[in-house]
Amino acid sequence: MAGELVLFDLDNTLLEGDSDEEWLEFLIAEEALDRDTEFAAKERLMRRYREGAAGAIEFCEFFLRSYVPHSMERLLAWRERFVRERILPRVSAAARELIAAHRRELCLIITATNRFLTEPIAAELGVPNLIATEPEIEQGRFTGRVAGTPCFREGKIERLAGWLAGRGKSAEDFPIVRFYSDSINDAPLLERATHPVAVDPDPRLERLALERGWPVLRLRRRAA
Repeated sequence: MAGELVLFDLDNTLLEGDSDEEWLEFLIAEEALDRDTEFAAKERLMRRYREGAAGAIEFCEFFLRSYVPHSMERLLAWRERFVRERILPRVSAAARELIAAHRRELCLIITATNRFLTEPIAAELGVPNLIATEPEIEQGRFTGRVAGTPCFREGKIERLAGWLAGRGKSAEDFPIVRFYSDSINDAPLLERATHPVAVDPDPRLERLALERGWPVLRLRRRAA
């Protein structure tokens, strides 16, 4: 019989912050993006998102457009510094301990953020498997479009099923499926898990966790 299947969301779950937003801040600091223009565009997107008018593809492609003007060589160099300077300081000891506690199980990070950005983060965290939104790349450059189904909301269920099927398995093969997440956007997959855990949850997920009787875990470091 298979052991446990352990799924981790990344942003605001294992990380204290959002890697997509940190990437934009990094590019602004590198003077590759204009702060005022970027913030205005992001506010327009978030307004549409709150109104239910922005779908998964629009949401994911908003962040992917920042890759388009740059060569892969430049992006790879930036990414190495970005992970070291912006991401690793945002991983708490508690998050690393949580990952280590599941090291004997089949572990995956499952995230809406794109694979280019999150693959080295997963490696640094010691999580060997990653399901992420796949960015379209043509002739060695990012197009700014998503390839396939975004790994967002219900898309996480579809992408996980496809990943498992590629290994001759399904979620039903595992007696325990744990999923750790902070976001109400992950409610569809949390509802499918046998052991859902809300991690430093947003207000809507915290209310849902209370209603469902799900445990709430705090990984964030507290200010002294």
